[in-house]
Amino acid sequence: MTWETALGLVLALVSTTLTNLAYLREHEAAAQLPVLSLRRPVHSARLLVQDRSWLIGFAMETVAFLFYAAALAFASLALVQSVIAGGIGVLAFASARMRGRELTGRETAGVLCSILGLVALAVSLAGGSAGGSGKPLGPILLWLGVTAGVAVAVVGVGRSRFGPAAAYGVAGGLFFSIGDISTKLVTEGGARIAFIVPLVAGYTLGTALLQIGYQAGGALTVAGLATLLTNALPIAAGTVVLHEPVPHGVLGGVRLLAFASVVLGAVLLAHPAKSAKES
Repeated sequence: MTWETALGLVLALVSTTLTNLAYLREHEAAAQLPVLSLRRPVHSARLLVQDRSWLIGFAMETVAFLFYAAALAFASLALVQSVIAGGIGVLAFASARMRGRELTGRETAGVLCSILGLVALAVSLAGGSAGGSGKPLGPILLWLGVTAGVAVAVVGVGRSRFGPAAAYGVAGGLFFSIGDISTKLVTEGGARIAFIVPLVAGYTLGTALLQIGYQAGGALTVAGLATLLTNALPIAAGTVVLHEPVPHGVLGGVRLLAFASVVLGAVLLAHPAKSAKES
Protein backbone atom coordinates (compact mmCIF):
# COMPACT_ATOMS: atom_id res chain seq x y z
CA MET A 1 0.00 0.00 0.00
CA THR A 2 1.43 3.38 -0.98
CA TRP A 3 1.48 6.35 1.38
CA GLU A 4 -1.07 8.10 -0.84
CA THR A 5 -3.54 5.22 -0.45
CA ALA A 6 -2.91 5.05 3.30
CA LEU A 7 -3.53 8.79 3.63
CA GLY A 8 -6.72 8.47 1.58
CA LEU A 9 -8.05 5.73 3.86
CA VAL A 10 -7.28 7.75 7.00
CA LEU A 11 -9.11 10.75 5.55
CA ALA A 12 -12.04 8.46 4.69
CA LEU A 13 -12.17 7.19 8.28
CA VAL A 14 -12.33 10.74 9.62
CA SER A 15 -15.03 11.56 7.06
CA THR A 16 -17.31 8.63 7.94
CA THR A 17 -17.05 9.33 11.67
CA LEU A 18 -17.98 13.00 11.24
CA THR A 19 -20.74 12.18 8.75
CA ASN A 20 -22.54 9.73 11.00
CA LEU A 21 -22.27 11.93 14.07
CA ALA A 22 -23.69 14.74 11.93
CA TYR A 23 -26.60 12.50 10.87
CA LEU A 24 -27.51 11.92 14.51
CA ARG A 25 -27.43 15.63 15.36
CA GLU A 26 -29.50 16.49 12.28
CA HIS A 27 -32.00 13.77 13.16
CA GLU A 28 -32.47 15.05 16.70
CA ALA A 29 -32.97 18.59 15.42
CA ALA A 30 -35.23 17.81 12.44
CA ALA A 31 -37.48 15.55 14.52
CA GLN A 32 -38.39 18.54 16.73
CA LEU A 33 -39.24 20.92 13.88
CA PRO A 34 -42.64 21.55 12.27
CA VAL A 35 -43.42 19.25 9.35
CA LEU A 36 -40.96 19.60 6.46
CA SER A 37 -42.14 19.06 2.90
CA LEU A 38 -40.66 18.93 -0.60
CA ARG A 39 -43.73 20.87 -1.72
CA ARG A 40 -42.54 23.85 0.34
CA PRO A 41 -38.75 23.83 -0.14
CA VAL A 42 -38.10 27.46 0.83
CA HIS A 43 -40.21 27.25 3.98
CA SER A 44 -38.59 23.92 4.94
CA ALA A 45 -35.07 25.23 4.31
CA ARG A 46 -35.80 28.30 6.45
CA LEU A 47 -36.92 26.09 9.34
CA LEU A 48 -33.70 24.10 9.14
CA VAL A 49 -31.21 26.96 8.88
CA GLN A 50 -32.89 28.79 11.76
CA ASP A 51 -32.23 25.83 14.05
CA ARG A 52 -28.77 26.15 15.64
CA SER A 53 -28.46 22.45 16.48
CA TRP A 54 -29.24 21.43 12.90
CA LEU A 55 -26.77 23.97 11.53
CA ILE A 56 -24.00 22.49 13.67
CA GLY A 57 -24.82 19.05 12.30
CA PHE A 58 -24.84 20.36 8.75
CA ALA A 59 -21.48 22.08 9.34
CA MET A 60 -20.05 18.76 10.56
CA GLU A 61 -21.42 17.05 7.44
CA THR A 62 -19.84 19.72 5.23
CA VAL A 63 -16.43 19.26 6.86
CA ALA A 64 -16.85 15.50 6.45
CA PHE A 65 -17.43 16.01 2.73
CA LEU A 66 -14.18 17.98 2.43
CA PHE A 67 -12.31 15.07 4.03
CA TYR A 68 -14.13 12.70 1.65
CA ALA A 69 -13.17 14.70 -1.44
CA ALA A 70 -9.56 14.80 -0.24
CA ALA A 71 -9.61 11.03 0.31
CA LEU A 72 -10.77 10.48 -3.28
CA ALA A 73 -7.83 12.54 -4.52
CA PHE A 74 -5.46 9.97 -2.98
CA ALA A 75 -7.28 6.62 -3.24
CA SER A 76 -9.71 4.80 -5.54
CA LEU A 77 -13.47 5.22 -5.20
CA ALA A 78 -14.02 1.59 -4.19
CA LEU A 79 -11.40 1.64 -1.43
CA VAL A 80 -12.62 4.93 0.00
CA GLN A 81 -16.26 3.80 -0.05
CA SER A 82 -15.35 0.55 1.67
CA VAL A 83 -13.95 2.52 4.60
CA ILE A 84 -16.87 4.97 4.56
CA ALA A 85 -19.25 2.00 4.63
CA GLY A 86 -18.09 1.06 8.10
CA GLY A 87 -19.80 4.22 9.27
CA ILE A 88 -23.08 2.37 9.72
CA GLY A 89 -21.49 0.67 12.71
CA VAL A 90 -20.66 4.09 14.16
CA LEU A 91 -24.21 5.23 13.41
CA ALA A 92 -25.85 2.23 15.09
CA PHE A 93 -23.67 2.40 18.21
CA ALA A 94 -23.93 6.18 18.61
CA SER A 95 -27.69 6.17 17.98
CA ALA A 96 -28.27 3.58 20.69
CA ARG A 97 -25.97 5.36 23.16
CA MET A 98 -27.62 8.74 22.59
CA ARG A 99 -31.06 7.25 23.22
CA GLY A 100 -29.91 5.13 26.16
CA ARG A 101 -31.15 1.90 24.65
CA GLU A 102 -29.86 -1.32 23.15
CA LEU A 103 -30.29 -2.25 19.52
CA THR A 104 -33.25 -4.52 18.81
CA GLY A 105 -32.57 -8.00 17.49
CA ARG A 106 -33.69 -6.96 14.01
CA GLU A 107 -31.50 -3.85 14.03
CA THR A 108 -28.50 -5.83 15.27
CA ALA A 109 -28.97 -8.44 12.56
CA GLY A 110 -29.35 -5.74 9.92
CA VAL A 111 -26.23 -3.91 11.04
CA LEU A 112 -24.21 -7.14 11.19
CA CYS A 113 -25.35 -8.18 7.71
CA SER A 114 -24.55 -4.73 6.37
CA ILE A 115 -21.11 -4.64 7.94
CA LEU A 116 -20.41 -8.21 6.77
CA GLY A 117 -21.40 -7.31 3.23
CA LEU A 118 -19.39 -4.13 3.10
CA VAL A 119 -16.34 -5.74 4.72
CA ALA A 120 -16.61 -8.53 2.14
CA LEU A 121 -16.65 -5.88 -0.56
CA ALA A 122 -13.43 -4.49 0.86
CA VAL A 123 -11.88 -7.98 0.98
CA SER A 124 -12.88 -8.62 -2.63
CA LEU A 125 -10.94 -5.53 -3.67
CA ALA A 126 -7.77 -7.52 -3.06
CA GLY A 127 -8.45 -8.99 -6.48
CA GLY A 128 -8.16 -5.58 -8.09
CA SER A 129 -8.72 -2.01 -6.94
CA ALA A 130 -6.93 0.12 -9.47
CA GLY A 131 -8.94 2.43 -11.63
CA GLY A 132 -9.50 1.46 -15.23
CA SER A 133 -8.63 3.50 -18.25
CA GLY A 134 -10.92 5.29 -20.64
CA LYS A 135 -14.06 5.57 -18.51
CA PRO A 136 -16.39 6.53 -21.40
CA LEU A 137 -19.02 9.09 -20.45
CA GLY A 138 -22.01 7.23 -21.88
CA PRO A 139 -22.24 4.46 -19.25
CA ILE A 140 -21.47 6.93 -16.46
CA LEU A 141 -24.28 9.27 -17.50
CA LEU A 142 -26.66 6.33 -17.93
CA TRP A 143 -25.81 5.05 -14.44
CA LEU A 144 -26.42 8.45 -12.87
CA GLY A 145 -29.65 8.96 -14.84
CA VAL A 146 -31.10 5.56 -13.90
CA THR A 147 -30.16 6.09 -10.25
CA ALA A 148 -31.95 9.45 -10.22
CA GLY A 149 -35.01 7.90 -11.88
CA VAL A 150 -35.19 5.10 -9.31
CA ALA A 151 -34.86 7.65 -6.49
CA VAL A 152 -37.78 9.67 -7.84
CA ALA A 153 -39.86 6.48 -8.21
CA VAL A 154 -39.10 5.45 -4.63
CA VAL A 155 -40.30 8.82 -3.34
CA GLY A 156 -43.43 8.57 -5.48
CA VAL A 157 -44.57 5.03 -4.70
CA GLY A 158 -42.33 3.77 -1.90
CA ARG A 159 -43.89 5.81 0.90
CA SER A 160 -47.13 3.85 0.88
CA ARG A 161 -45.47 0.49 0.27
CA PHE A 162 -42.48 0.65 2.62
CA GLY A 163 -43.28 3.64 4.83
CA PRO A 164 -41.97 7.22 4.56
CA ALA A 165 -38.86 6.66 6.72
CA ALA A 166 -37.57 3.80 4.58
CA ALA A 167 -38.58 5.48 1.30
CA TYR A 168 -36.86 8.77 2.10
CA GLY A 169 -33.80 6.95 3.41
CA VAL A 170 -33.48 4.88 0.23
CA ALA A 171 -34.11 7.83 -2.08
CA GLY A 172 -31.69 9.99 -0.10
CA GLY A 173 -29.02 7.31 -0.33
CA LEU A 174 -29.53 7.01 -4.09
CA PHE A 175 -29.07 10.75 -4.56
CA PHE A 176 -26.03 10.75 -2.26
CA SER A 177 -24.49 7.99 -4.39
CA ILE A 178 -24.85 10.29 -7.41
CA GLY A 179 -22.99 12.97 -5.49
CA ASP A 180 -20.26 10.54 -4.42
CA ILE A 181 -19.61 9.19 -7.91
CA SER A 182 -19.64 12.72 -9.31
CA THR A 183 -17.14 13.83 -6.66
CA LYS A 184 -14.67 11.18 -7.82
CA LEU A 185 -15.06 12.34 -11.41
CA VAL A 186 -14.61 16.01 -10.46
CA THR A 187 -11.33 15.20 -8.68
CA GLU A 188 -9.99 13.90 -12.00
CA GLY A 189 -10.10 17.45 -13.37
CA GLY A 190 -10.31 18.53 -16.99
CA ALA A 191 -13.69 18.40 -18.69
CA ARG A 192 -15.00 16.21 -15.90
CA ILE A 193 -15.22 19.25 -13.67
CA ALA A 194 -18.67 19.57 -15.28
CA PHE A 195 -19.82 16.77 -12.98
CA ILE A 196 -20.01 19.48 -10.33
CA VAL A 197 -23.64 19.84 -11.49
CA PRO A 198 -24.84 16.31 -10.55
CA LEU A 199 -22.56 16.54 -7.50
CA VAL A 200 -24.44 19.56 -6.13
CA ALA A 201 -27.85 18.22 -7.21
CA GLY A 202 -27.24 14.79 -5.69
CA TYR A 203 -26.07 16.07 -2.32
CA THR A 204 -28.76 18.76 -2.14
CA LEU A 205 -31.63 16.38 -2.85
CA GLY A 206 -30.13 13.66 -0.65
CA THR A 207 -29.82 16.05 2.28
CA ALA A 208 -33.37 17.34 1.82
CA LEU A 209 -34.85 13.84 1.72
CA LEU A 210 -32.96 12.77 4.83
CA GLN A 211 -34.31 15.72 6.85
CA ILE A 212 -37.88 14.83 5.87
CA GLY A 213 -37.22 11.17 6.61
CA TYR A 214 -35.89 12.03 10.05
CA GLN A 215 -39.36 13.27 10.98
CA ALA A 216 -40.89 9.93 10.00
CA GLY A 217 -38.47 7.47 11.60
CA GLY A 218 -35.34 6.80 13.61
CA ALA A 219 -31.83 7.80 12.60
CA LEU A 220 -30.75 4.19 12.10
CA THR A 221 -33.63 3.43 9.74
CA VAL A 222 -33.30 6.58 7.63
CA ALA A 223 -29.58 7.32 7.70
CA GLY A 224 -28.76 3.60 7.91
CA LEU A 225 -30.47 2.88 4.61
CA ALA A 226 -28.93 5.97 3.05
CA THR A 227 -25.46 4.94 4.24
CA LEU A 228 -25.83 1.45 2.78
CA LEU A 229 -26.85 2.69 -0.66
CA THR A 230 -24.45 5.61 -0.83
CA ASN A 231 -21.61 3.15 -0.32
CA ALA A 232 -22.72 -0.02 -2.10
CA LEU A 233 -23.72 1.77 -5.32
CA PRO A 234 -20.47 3.72 -5.83
CA ILE A 235 -18.46 0.53 -5.18
CA ALA A 236 -20.56 -1.23 -7.81
CA ALA A 237 -20.21 1.74 -10.14
CA GLY A 238 -16.45 1.57 -9.74
CA THR A 239 -16.57 -1.90 -11.26
CA VAL A 240 -19.30 -1.39 -13.84
CA VAL A 241 -18.70 2.10 -15.26
CA LEU A 242 -15.31 3.21 -13.91
CA HIS A 243 -13.67 -0.02 -15.10
CA GLU A 244 -12.12 -1.13 -11.84
CA PRO A 245 -11.04 -4.78 -12.19
CA VAL A 246 -13.47 -7.54 -11.16
CA PRO A 247 -11.83 -10.31 -9.10
CA HIS A 248 -11.95 -13.89 -10.33
CA GLY A 249 -12.36 -17.16 -8.48
CA VAL A 250 -12.89 -17.06 -4.73
CA LEU A 251 -12.70 -13.27 -4.52
CA GLY A 252 -15.42 -13.02 -7.17
CA GLY A 253 -17.62 -15.20 -4.96
CA VAL A 254 -16.82 -12.99 -1.99
CA ARG A 255 -18.06 -9.98 -3.92
CA LEU A 256 -21.37 -11.74 -4.71
CA LEU A 257 -21.73 -12.61 -1.03
CA ALA A 258 -21.07 -8.98 -0.21
CA PHE A 259 -23.91 -7.69 -2.37
CA ALA A 260 -26.33 -10.30 -0.98
CA SER A 261 -25.43 -9.32 2.58
CA VAL A 262 -25.88 -5.61 1.86
CA VAL A 263 -29.35 -6.22 0.39
CA LEU A 264 -30.38 -8.37 3.36
CA GLY A 265 -29.08 -5.74 5.78
CA ALA A 266 -31.10 -3.07 3.99
CA VAL A 267 -34.26 -5.18 4.25
CA LEU A 268 -33.76 -5.75 7.97
CA LEU A 269 -33.17 -2.06 8.62
CA ALA A 270 -36.09 -0.94 6.46
CA HIS A 271 -38.77 -1.08 9.14
CA PRO A 272 -40.32 2.36 9.45
CA ALA A 273 -40.64 3.87 12.88
CA LYS A 274 -44.07 5.30 13.53
CA SER A 275 -44.33 9.00 14.00
CA ALA A 276 -47.10 11.42 14.70
CA LYS A 277 -45.79 13.58 11.94
CA GLU A 278 -46.21 12.86 8.30
CA SER A 279 -44.30 14.45 5.46
